[in-house]
Amino acid sequence: MAEDALWYVVHTYSGYENAVAAAILKAAENRRMQDLITEVNIPMETVTELTDNGEKTVERKTYPGYVFVKMILTDESWHLVRNVRGVTGFVGSDGKAVPLTEQEILDLGVERHEIVEGFKVGDTVKVIDGPLEGFLGTVEEVDTGKSRVRVIVSMFGRETPVDLDYYQVEYVSE
Repeated sequence: MAEDALWYVVHTYSGYENAVAAAILKAAENRRMQDLITEVNIPMETVTELTDNGEKTVERKTYPGYVFVKMILTDESWHLVRNVRGVTGFVGSDGKAVPLTEQEILDLGVERHEIVEGFKVGDTVKVIDGPLEGFLGTVEEVDTGKSRVRVIVSMFGRETPVDLDYYQVEYVSE
């Protein structure tokens, strides 16, 4: 049933994101609704600030005032989240909660895809996501910092370099 859970965006009072996230998880646990509300996320980014004392690295909320909740939307789960102190509502039209699309989840950095296998130059890979889905190619360059690979794909008889995220390709044993 957890596979049916989708990501929803909840609007909160600014500065209450952590309290709201904790309260949603606690309320779901107390009401035995962990199967309906599976995950709560507050996307963070690491920022290096220049101060008088030098560089300082801090974690900052990417979207202040918003909490992302992975849940199966039912009347009970909607009411549970909506009635948490600090929640002003779901993001959507006409007060209806609208789930994020897969592309929005990736673009917003809500969910990180775990990389099971590292790639190296010369590996043969298959594109499993995007407009080149199904194409085979050879890894030309690996950028581990950005979790991206440059793959040489043969299209229309020409070799074309394509930059892809790790999750868009899979290793092909030869």
